[in-house]
Amino acid sequence: MTDFLGLELAQPILRAIADEGYTTPTPIQVKSIPPLIQGRDLLGVAQTGTGKTAAFALPLLHRLSENGGQPPAKPNSRKPRALILAPTRELASQIGDSIRTYGRHLRLRTSVVFGGAPIRPQIRALAQGVHILAATPGRLIDLMNQGHLRLDAVEVFILDEADRMLDMGFIRDVKKICAALPKRRQTVLFSATMPNSVQGLAGGLLRDPVRVEAAPAATTAEKVEQRVLFVPKDKKRALLGDLLKDQDIKRVLIFTRTKHGADRVARHLHQGGIRSDAIHGNKAQNARQRALKGFRAGDIRALVATDIAARGIDVEGVTHVVNFDLPNDPESYVHRIGRTARAGAAGMAISFCDHGERAFLRDIEKIIRQKVPVIVDHPYHAAEIANDNGKAKGGPARKGIQRKKRQGHNQGHNQGQGDGRRKSRRSQRTGRQAA
Repeated sequence: MTDFLGLELAQPILRAIADEGYTTPTPIQVKSIPPLIQGRDLLGVAQTGTGKTAAFALPLLHRLSENGGQPPAKPNSRKPRALILAPTRELASQIGDSIRTYGRHLRLRTSVVFGGAPIRPQIRALAQGVHILAATPGRLIDLMNQGHLRLDAVEVFILDEADRMLDMGFIRDVKKICAALPKRRQTVLFSATMPNSVQGLAGGLLRDPVRVEAAPAATTAEKVEQRVLFVPKDKKRALLGDLLKDQDIKRVLIFTRTKHGADRVARHLHQGGIRSDAIHGNKAQNARQRALKGFRAGDIRALVATDIAARGIDVEGVTHVVNFDLPNDPESYVHRIGRTARAGAAGMAISFCDHGERAFLRDIEKIIRQKVPVIVDHPYHAAEIANDNGKAKGGPARKGIQRKKRQGHNQGHNQGQGDGRRKSRRSQRTGRQAA
């Protein structure tokens, strides 16, 4: 398959694809679109940046546009024909934008509903009728409970980023939503990783699914160069400031573990003359959208984010990802660094590691099945952290900047086993607030 013409999509969709300058489908699109057009259920394992939104959006639009050559039937009030469930506001909005772009030559109505925004306009849109609804779980259930939405006419149900959905504590909401769907439907589930919790969810939702993969589960994007810098915790901000003197770092996404940490880093960069902003769950939705708009436009060079807020960020030209704080969940590392090297471009992921994060780095290297090359040529290098690998017989860290080598084929892992059982109430609250 060399172009979109061979995928047998409706002509208005092919025209919209051509309008965007796309000519060649990505591997996940080649594997997903034909079975989805045939009406099969599908389980997709795809990292961010592989084109998975179009992989499910294009066949969905194709299905809804088929009406014997006539325009699609007018949608029923409060009864969408397709439901796309996403874990965060940003991702739901991104999906809605993509649907509108690819469906611009079709008479299909699309709406997006999520928390943190006024509910009245969302209620009005549903009352007028929509063909496709993209939503976060919390707001969707609110609308269902208030009688503004029914799911008994849904023909296609798509669950995107299922692993993050469960990580954020949405498992009960997802099950409640699924219980309201018709039993006869097409179901699509996409996940960047495939822990046991996601496999269990997929087993209960999908019927004889086609399984497709764009990359092995829990591996990192092939073109992302990874580096780690060992640094004392109190020197991280100084190191970041020095790092961003490099003008090759044109557009950088910086991850912190906490909301307050994101604000502190953004302030530090701003004081140093670097155009920056922060997004996290405590930020108002309009402030988050304003920051993302500035980042996309190039008005903001550095965007500081927490893991939950960053889900759904799809910005072209992110040259670098900096893990100011290493995540305590190694799968989050995979999601983070996937924000660069998108759509075939190159990118670099740089991680700061203090003494308390040494074990996190070890878990990350275990899940990606490779050592992250070490940079020692910086003024804050902490050899004592580098040499402390947390084992009785620790060897010194590798020195210098080395080209990373992709090792092996990750056949899956049980890192996520029991994720749902281990989720704390605090993480569940955080997840609900973000949606």
